[in-house]
Amino acid sequence: MIQNKPLPASEYRRRRRQLMRMMGPGSIAILPTSRLAVRNRDVHHPFRPDSDFYYLTGFAEDDAVAVLIPGRKHAEYILFCQERDPKREQWEGARAGQEGARKQHGADDAFPIADLDEILPRMLEQTDRVYYAMGCDPELDRRMSSWVSQVRQKARAGVSAPFEFIALDHYLHDMRLYKSRSEIAIMRRAARISSRAHKRLMRHCRPGMMEYELEAEFIHECITSGARAQAYPAIVGGGANACVLHYVDNDQALRDGDLVLVDAGCELDCHASDITRTFPVNGHFTKEQCALYQLVLDAQLAAIEQVQPGKHWNAPHEAAVRVLTRGLVKLGLLKGQVAKLIRDGAYKRFYMHRTGHWLGLDVHDVGDYKIDGEWRILEPGMVLTVEPGLYIAPGEKGVAKKWQGIGIRIEDDVAVTKSGPNVLSKDAPKTIEDIEALME
Repeated sequence: MIQNKPLPASEYRRRRRQLMRMMGPGSIAILPTSRLAVRNRDVHHPFRPDSDFYYLTGFAEDDAVAVLIPGRKHAEYILFCQERDPKREQWEGARAGQEGARKQHGADDAFPIADLDEILPRMLEQTDRVYYAMGCDPELDRRMSSWVSQVRQKARAGVSAPFEFIALDHYLHDMRLYKSRSEIAIMRRAARISSRAHKRLMRHCRPGMMEYELEAEFIHECITSGARAQAYPAIVGGGANACVLHYVDNDQALRDGDLVLVDAGCELDCHASDITRTFPVNGHFTKEQCALYQLVLDAQLAAIEQVQPGKHWNAPHEAAVRVLTRGLVKLGLLKGQVAKLIRDGAYKRFYMHRTGHWLGLDVHDVGDYKIDGEWRILEPGMVLTVEPGLYIAPGEKGVAKKWQGIGIRIEDDVAVTKSGPNVLSKDAPKTIEDIEALME
């Protein structure tokens, strides 16, 4: 079991201070957590806190709102949360309450969530700017409008209402793009657990198994390693199912001679891992599978090499496209000059997605990919996925039958460091030799 070490309280405190410095005096930020979602009747989906809220608080309970007021003498960080209730806690588990919010989660002050309508309008008084994500929580949007209206009605008494409403994304999401050492350590642990789970699948896979059996093996390994949540629904696609990019039915039998594509990753302390491996159901690649698989692997290695400080965001994608296009021409799947085929996007027939995305608290994490119309420059602390693939669906016109029904993707989690790429998911085998040896 990989020991999980949650982020220290000092990390959340540092983030709040950094954000409040950028907000400046005369401002207030209001961040609600996610709502508890009903699955059916009185059964709820497992609760997972809003990523922005959790990034600043580390508070994992539902029905809570964080408030930041830079420069406020009494308290700059206020947390509204549920009160302690022994009777409900007997059914639902312990709560932090207001005392726990202060002592365990670093709040300068804490109030019952039931008092939000009474207290928050007073906090809005004498503020100029409100940082709040409108449109994410319709119910809270309505209450926000009511609070501001209450403050404006006091204008004749000399009370000024905020006149500027700003989305918090511009500051907060840029902060989240740069991971601290502690964050990367958690993401590395998540990647190690997921890598171990992918290895488990390679050892257990046999013709005749159901796709969902591999999914179950993956989840089993994650949970027994201390990661109880998955970062996203697992994709387990055998044969032609691997050509469906977001295939999640996972209900078909795995056939002898086919490949199986598994895109799955656990979540640890709300931080995601995202790994894809493709391997032969019977443990041995065919000649055609080998040719396509090695091409995708070569493209991925070329893309990972571009994950360097000073390179732009699109450099890994461009590297992968060059390798894939050259290889497809060599195999006879594309015809023409490589440069022209790239300009015309001919490769998109078999490779229709991009080579990666930001990774962090969200599996498709926040952060701009372009700034002022130009690709963002990679910097240390950023974490991204690198995931080229090839997908040749059955019945693809003009393609020899031997290539049809093969879908391959290879994906790793890569951190940008001063010395180059750091592959967090390196423990998951991906060379043909290592996969076949493990599956023996």
